[in-house]
Amino acid sequence: MTTPAPGEETFISHLIELRDRLVKASIGIVLVCIGLLVWPGPSHIYDIIARPMIASLPVGSKMIATGVISPFLVPMKVTLVIAFILALPWVLYQLWAFIAPGLYAHEKRLIAPLVISSSVLFMMGVAFCYFFVFGRVFKFISEFSPQSIAVTPDIENYLDFVMSMCLAFGATFEVPVVVVILVRMGLVSVEKLKEVRPYAIVGAFVVAAVVTPPDIVSQFSLALPMCLLFELGLLVAPIFVRVTQAPEETS
Repeated sequence: MTTPAPGEETFISHLIELRDRLVKASIGIVLVCIGLLVWPGPSHIYDIIARPMIASLPVGSKMIATGVISPFLVPMKVTLVIAFILALPWVLYQLWAFIAPGLYAHEKRLIAPLVISSSVLFMMGVAFCYFFVFGRVFKFISEFSPQSIAVTPDIENYLDFVMSMCLAFGATFEVPVVVVILVRMGLVSVEKLKEVRPYAIVGAFVVAAVVTPPDIVSQFSLALPMCLLFELGLLVAPIFVRVTQAPEETS
């Protein structure tokens, strides 16, 4: 039997470690999903997700399901997505535990805050979209709907809309992290970013126009936080760079 070479043995051990971390992350998601299935249950979770839309409809109105298994499948999809979001800190911790042994001390100071802030900002973006944006967007749309049209949204279409909007807001709330990474890697300086601030503002409104529905409420609701988060990144980046400098960089 051939003995593996040292390099090959190290590579195999890394693959085994990666597999174990992926299994642990998956188990965490499954456990959270099982907990949500037990309480409060998929149907109640979907009712919570649908509240902003139901609130904008006439009293007594409900959403419709055009598919045979949609009333079962759609709430299950929502439950799985919510489970992943709630388990995101555990998933990111497994990622951190996998790469941490190969990092220097100053690199650990670099990665840990990025992992934590990324998960927190993503959840903040999703929460901002649900609690602030949805209610205003649906109310704005319902006010412009003709009286001759009965608004009865399909639950699958509504789920696709909600997921795309939450993903868009969660991703765009990562702007400070992107700014910090660009500055820390030396790809661009804070002074240069301040010079291109007008272009960044225009870019924020362009992105908002692309990823949100064609109404001014949702576009401003996304563009304005992006501009504020860009400014937050400019404030945090110099502090982050100074704290995570390697000893040779400091000298």
